[in-house]
Amino acid sequence: MTFKDVFKSSFLENIAGVSILDMIIALALAFGIGMFIFLVYKKTYQGVMYSSSFGTTLVALTMITTVVILAVTSNVVLSLGMVGALSIVRFRTAIKEPLDIAFLFWAIAVGIVLAAGFIPLAVIGSVIIGTILLVFVNKKSHVNPYIVVLSCKDSSAEKNAVNFLKGNVQKCIVKSKTATKGLIELTLEIRMADDNTDFINALSDIDGVNSAVLVSYNGEYMG
Repeated sequence: MTFKDVFKSSFLENIAGVSILDMIIALALAFGIGMFIFLVYKKTYQGVMYSSSFGTTLVALTMITTVVILAVTSNVVLSLGMVGALSIVRFRTAIKEPLDIAFLFWAIAVGIVLAAGFIPLAVIGSVIIGTILLVFVNKKSHVNPYIVVLSCKDSSAEKNAVNFLKGNVQKCIVKSKTATKGLIELTLEIRMADDNTDFINALSDIDGVNSAVLVSYNGEYMG
């Protein structure tokens, strides 16, 4: 074994597997499209509390996926080992918003497509996906869902309050009712034609109504 053989390694020979120019172009495009995904996420977010770290994660995930796929496409043996390595990875972070899953898959898909060399598909596909999300997610419904929580003294006050609600909103559905001695609590889902909430003031003035609370409802509903 000569001195040259000591430094001879298949690991070092793989350094030129992916050219420096390809790395720079792929990572630059991944960063640019990742920022576009982040901006679309920021514009379409409708949750309770916005997390800037999740937006940063989308950019990082796009670039990380690009790096991984570049390595896999340059070495067949490495691709087999990567499948086994990634199969043991488990993510425990809960996804609170269903739309966040779409953004995660979007970032991963862009990273894979870019590293595979399909640059037009990644760019044009991202523009189309982003446009669709901006149009549909930011589209406001003409019927706004709300939850009304009523506290009444007796059944007579309950009947008057419910009849008043039905006469002032487009749709009124009783979701739950709790009756105790001297107190009746109702939870109703209503749909309003506009953003005028003055009827709640009049509702609380009805005899026998202790309180009336109006809450914006953002969850999934049928109907």
